Amino acid sequence: MKKKLFIMCTALMWTTFLMAQNISVVTANGATTLVRTLDEAIAIVNENPGCVVYLPGGGHSVSDDSKITKKVTIIGIGHRMKGENADGFTTISGNIFFNEGSTGSAILGCYLTGNVYIGNDGKEVNDVLVRYCNMNDVHVGNLCKGTVVNQCYIRGGGYFNETEGEFTHNISTFVHNLDRGTIEYNIFTGRYYYNCAINACDDCSIHHNVIASDNSPHSGNNCQITGNMSKGDWGEDFINIGNVDWNTVFVKPSGANSTSDYHFKDAYKQYESQVGVYVGNQFNDTGLPPVPYIVAKQIPMETDATGKLNIKIRVNAGQ
Repeated sequence: MKKKLFIMCTALMWTTFLMAQNISVVTANGATTLVRTLDEAIAIVNENPGCVVYLPGGGHSVSDDSKITKKVTIIGIGHRMKGENADGFTTISGNIFFNEGSTGSAILGCYLTGNVYIGNDGKEVNDVLVRYCNMNDVHVGNLCKGTVVNQCYIRGGGYFNETEGEFTHNISTFVHNLDRGTIEYNIFTGRYYYNCAINACDDCSIHHNVIASDNSPHSGNNCQITGNMSKGDWGEDFINIGNVDWNTVFVKPSGANSTSDYHFKDAYKQYESQVGVYVGNQFNDTGLPPVPYIVAKQIPMETDATGKLNIKIRVNAGQ
């Protein structure tokens, strides 16, 4: 006999909605704990190095008193989420602090109202990855090495405090004080205060960036500078875009935020394979981390003749 599923589906969806609000903390040995707040999750992380924290869509607040002191990977569902995840993209209200003991940590697929701080306690915190995120700033302590900031929207800038690291495939206002590092395939939309988009960066490899503003591109010493685009001659094999309005070059340049679209318009499309965030199909427009999400589903309202409910769901995952 076929069974109507209105009540059943409503109850199922409500249960799923409630469960979706939980944060999952998976320890290195595979044990999973569900908590309601990010502060609770960080407390577990600080007792169990090597955790993975899965943040569902929706809003999560975090206290500045919650400092991460063990290696952890924090994964949201993206900051420009598409698909049928009912709770929307992952938002963290507050700042994330990677303090002493959190070397090797990562945060992916989150929108932060505040900043990411690495080594803010003045201690050495190395090899932290920030990817697929949208945030105000990234602040790196002066003892930290190997920070990687990749495929992010940075509404302010990256502050590296004379440390080494990688700053690649980002849409950012500026990067400041990165030394002995790599600055490649970014789009810079502004400048560090009243100076340069790439400011006080020494001994760096600076390649294939776009300085999408009207200020000076770079200040620093002993850098290798090749293949960049700006409104003037800069380094070797430069692309001098001339005195044009950047609105005629990009689809929708509106600052370092997720409403921007820095694909090149048709007249400049030839440059998209040479400079900027889309070289090599690197930039992830949706800010999706490598976790599954629903792209299509088919749920019948009745069971079949055998009493089975034939649900079809198609999922995809970020890069």
